[in-house]
Amino acid sequence: QVHMVETGGGQVQPGGSLRLSCVSSVSTFSFKAMGWYRQAPGKQRELVAKMVVNGLTEYSDSAKGRFTISKDRARNTLFLQLDSLRPDDTAVYYCTGALGATLVWGQGTQVTVSS
Repeated sequence: QVHMVETGGGQVQPGGSLRLSCVSSVSTFSFKAMGWYRQAPGKQRELVAKMVVNGLTEYSDSAKGRFTISKDRARNTLFLQLDSLRPDDTAVYYCTGALGATLVWGQGTQVTVSS
């Protein structure tokens, strides 16, 4: 069974930064695409950023220019660098990978932006 574990969440002041990590139990080469979603209280889960197998990336309008998705294949790890954080970025952030027809999800990591 494939597992994905996120770390790096926490509480930060507006304007601050965090780096989220997602370690997969299988090589990142196994996934057609990998990405980050988030879910704020009372809201639907939404895409933040994704990376497909050829390295192309896609960001939500809210994430463009502030967040950066990257991958370290040697460590089977997906990253999300969060900069210029705002209170409306507060959410549980989930990593996911498309393994064939199956989406594998991590358990999520909480990001809270407040002063």
